[in-house]
Amino acid sequence: MYKNLFAIAALSASSSLFAATNPLSVHVLNQQNGLPAADVTVVLEVQQKNQWIEINQAKTDQNGRITALYPTQQQLKSGIYKVTFKTGDWYKAQKQSSFFPEIPVIFEVDGTLPHYHIPLLLSPYGYSTYRGS
Repeated sequence: MYKNLFAIAALSASSSLFAATNPLSVHVLNQQNGLPAADVTVVLEVQQKNQWIEINQAKTDQNGRITALYPTQQQLKSGIYKVTFKTGDWYKAQKQSSFFPEIPVIFEVDGTLPHYHIPLLLSPYGYSTYRGS
C-alpha cells in the first residue's frame, strides 16, 4: 500500500513540476454560466518570416486549462506567438450559436518572464483576454 501511495505522490509531484516548468498556459472560462470551458481546442503558432507556423495544439481539461501548451523539452524563444481558441467548434458541441468561430490572441515573448499565461473569458457574442500570471 505504501508503494502505491508513494507512486501516486511521485506522479502527482512530477506532473505539478512539469506544469510549473512549461512556459505557456491558458485558461478558458465560460462567462455565460461561470464554469470552466472543457474540451476547447487551442492552437499555438509562432511567427516566422511573416508566416504562422503551428508548433502545438491541445484541448482544455475539465478545469478549462492547458497547463503546458508550449512544446515539451524546448526552451521558450523570444518572438511573436499566437494562440487560437477554436470557440466555434466548442459552441457547436454545446449546441449553441456564437459570433466568433475562433479567437486568435497574438502576443510577444520578450524573454523577461519565465512563464506566460493567457486567460480567455468567453461568451457567445464577446470575449476578454489579458496577460495573466
